[in-house]
Amino acid sequence: MKIYINKILASLVVCVLAFGIYSCSDNYLEEVERYSIDSESYFNSEDDYYNALVGAYDLLQASYLNVILGEIASDNTLCGGESATDVISWQQIDDMIHTPVNDGLKSLWDWMYSGVNRANFILEFQDKADFEGKEIILGETRFLRAYYYFELVKWFGPIPLKETRFQLGDETSIPRSPVADVYALIESDLLYAINNLNYTAPQVGRATKGSAQALLGKAYLYQNKFAPAATVLDNLILNGPYDLVSDYDTIFENDGENGIESVFEVQYTDAEGAGFGCLQCSEGNVAVGFNGIRNYTGPLFDSGFSFNVPTQEVVDAFEAGDLRKDVAILDIEAWAAANNATFGTGYEHTGYFNRKYIARQGDLNTGDQNLTNPNNYRAIRFADVLLMAAEAYNRGGISDTKAQQYLNRVRERAFGAPNDITSTGAVLTDAIANERRVELVGEGHRFFDLVRTGRGSEIDGFIAGKHEVFPIPFEEIQFSNGNWEQNPNY
Repeated sequence: MKIYINKILASLVVCVLAFGIYSCSDNYLEEVERYSIDSESYFNSEDDYYNALVGAYDLLQASYLNVILGEIASDNTLCGGESATDVISWQQIDDMIHTPVNDGLKSLWDWMYSGVNRANFILEFQDKADFEGKEIILGETRFLRAYYYFELVKWFGPIPLKETRFQLGDETSIPRSPVADVYALIESDLLYAINNLNYTAPQVGRATKGSAQALLGKAYLYQNKFAPAATVLDNLILNGPYDLVSDYDTIFENDGENGIESVFEVQYTDAEGAGFGCLQCSEGNVAVGFNGIRNYTGPLFDSGFSFNVPTQEVVDAFEAGDLRKDVAILDIEAWAAANNATFGTGYEHTGYFNRKYIARQGDLNTGDQNLTNPNNYRAIRFADVLLMAAEAYNRGGISDTKAQQYLNRVRERAFGAPNDITSTGAVLTDAIANERRVELVGEGHRFFDLVRTGRGSEIDGFIAGKHEVFPIPFEEIQFSNGNWEQNPNY
């Protein structure tokens, strides 16, 4: 079961917010006039709060961009595509020559702030009506606000911060808050969610207590708060309902969605509605089509646009006997030879594709595999939780024994039998980092793992003191009339 987002309703909720960084199409504004939804006429019933919550979830679907750019920016993949000018903003990020004038970064900023604003809309009027179970809706709302703010702070560093709706003019008066203040709000929101949500969601796909614990542990880890990270992640591992699935190959197929290893997934469907002029309008996982094999004919897979192609370096990072390699990486030449398939080669063709997130034949009932693919994004998996806990125990100097235990639990699944790491200290730190790379390749985490551990120099073109964060979009700096300074060296 998936949450089917009502796009019209979700857009109505955000359009009335009138926040300058997000615009709405004329047809949605006409709908607003017709229904007159505003703070005075809304939030009078449980249905109103629930429908607004659906709108807050809706922007998660736009985070396909965060995932694909998180890989392209790292040393895992090259941008690819048809040519060196195909989606130039992505090519620039891949080459570490991006500037504040970058459509991809502007879209990411806009869409994540739209998510923040939809959550803030609910929270601003959280006391307007009472009903049984309201604390669940508010807990999910605060989880979502934390999720969107976490994405923004990890991409852009200090950001404008507000707990009620952003309004036109705020950009000239609200400062960019220090990273520590942003994380303080994220932590507060997630602690509230942990205390008010259950491990079982009211509907499949909605946030849970476990989702909030995992994201809180991740937020602590990104701040090098190793002791609290270890505590909250250990609590989740020991008391939560999650486990590793026995067969890694099943995780990324349709039947593997929302399974026992899924701590939080972004829900996608194949409903129509997307176009290249409005990719965020898609109910599907746009990244899947962009990742796909160019001009492919053959069994199992559908064709795509050949972006985000894995490098030989990441393929070589897998140890001999690692069962994850053929699940994560598609060697297209070997596959084509074995299956009488044909394919085209795009720009920066490496011979490899991100097999986790390319379209499968039969996925779709109504949509376009390149823009509306229903493959959910596994945003937080239990394996990620285990590896974050291992890192916290090791880098925090708390217990290398516990770190080994959690690391080796992931490795046993990867090799089909115990394949233990017994090292300690810095050698164990490196082993955990490499395990994160091969376990999570293609899932958008690698760039941030390198940056937060001081290893950004492993990325070609990376400049220390600059590329740890991305530039604030030029338009936002311009609209602030000098209120916001650009990130250093941009």
